[in-house]
Amino acid sequence: MHDQPKFIPMRESTFFADTRSARPTVTGTVARGQLREDTLRYTGKVDGLDATVFPFAVDEKVLRRGQERFDIYCSPCHARTGEGDGMIVRRGYRRPPSYHSDRLRAAPVGHFFDVITNGFGAMPDLASQVKTDDRWAIAAYIRVLQLSAHAALDDVPAAERAQLDRAPGAPR
Repeated sequence: MHDQPKFIPMRESTFFADTRSARPTVTGTVARGQLREDTLRYTGKVDGLDATVFPFAVDEKVLRRGQERFDIYCSPCHARTGEGDGMIVRRGYRRPPSYHSDRLRAAPVGHFFDVITNGFGAMPDLASQVKTDDRWAIAAYIRVLQLSAHAALDDVPAAERAQLDRAPGAPR
């Protein structure tokens, strides 16, 4: 049992005539699940620029998933409101920018996807922890946070404005 016949990859062997223990990979081979043909979906870029569109339809399910992932991965620094005053910041770490700044409200959604994927400044990359579609869902949820903090009364459908007047604590 101590000296078992086995082949260690990339080591010399007498099994094949070229003395390799394994066959070389075939040029152009892509591992299962690793084909990344959709550039927008996997890079957040269109023609080398941050994308202004999402690679799939954003619906309530996507937004709920984005909120869930945001609360787990982003809120410790950015807070659940996106203001940048999360628990980590309260404990002395560097404050991230608020998502509600004019600069980030004007940023394309591809920017948020890229930052989550590759990191930026003090923020580490989260590509190995957050799946591709979840990064897009987080970017969509960031847009929701931005809209919620900068919405005007005209953004509320007329049929629902009456409910705002009846909300507890609302001026009458």
